[in-house]
Amino acid sequence: MNINHILYKVASLVMGLLLCLSLTAQEVSRSSKNLQKAAKRKARQEKISNYIRQQEEGALVFNSQHIYGFRLNTDGWGGFYEYAKMKSVRAANTFSFEFGEKKHPKEKKVTNNIPFDNFSQGAGNPYVYGKQNIFYQLKPAFGQQRMIGAKANKNGIALHWMYSGGFSVGLLRPYYVRVLDEQLGTLIDIKYDANNPAPFLTPGNIFEGTGLRHGWNEMRFMPGLHAKTGLRFDYGRFNELVSAIEVGINTEYYFNNIEMLVNNDPRKFFFNAYVAILLGKRN
Repeated sequence: MNINHILYKVASLVMGLLLCLSLTAQEVSRSSKNLQKAAKRKARQEKISNYIRQQEEGALVFNSQHIYGFRLNTDGWGGFYEYAKMKSVRAANTFSFEFGEKKHPKEKKVTNNIPFDNFSQGAGNPYVYGKQNIFYQLKPAFGQQRMIGAKANKNGIALHWMYSGGFSVGLLRPYYVRVLDEQLGTLIDIKYDANNPAPFLTPGNIFEGTGLRHGWNEMRFMPGLHAKTGLRFDYGRFNELVSAIEVGINTEYYFNNIEMLVNNDPRKFFFNAYVAILLGKRN
């Protein structure tokens, strides 16, 4: 037997051993992957079964939640969108974005009768006497939703504690009214001028409000902070849908004085109570 034949047999043996080891390793790897998949399936099934059991017990279980709502405050109104991501059965992280308008507690709308011709009169657009600025707010917020009480049954009510806070973008827009300019003998639209307040503050000189026509290019940015907390009562019969009412309190602080009504002190701090109606969907 020559040396080449011996080397050929050794090489064949080594190749066979390597092939066997490779097949064995693949089989072990395949078995390991199968065991991991089986463990994941079991964990997923147990999680689903646990969620089903919790839903039967009244818990609102979801992956994500999308809500639209309208908030009526003691000093204004707001509309908002809220996204929630479930953290645990009893807690979810929330992100919301709200747009609203704040009103001064002394605001009062007035409507004047305007002569259209020599024989008839009609009501002009209402206006707020002495209103200097309209105050809007854009309020992004981060917070949490924590379950206090689950539903006893499908017709029950789930109770959640809500709290959130964030940066407030205040926007101050000048308020305009339509008045009679005696020198020109015509109607003009004006805003409050501290150097010449009489035309703006003389009730008999004001014809009507101007609505949303003016002041958009004169808005001033008023930065601030806000925080709120409240209780949410979810009365929806189906866990996939959100039907709820929320009540709570809200605080806002702005770094600049907010002037809303003439001859009234400007404010930086605002506090209000609110009630909100919410509708949405859970995934």
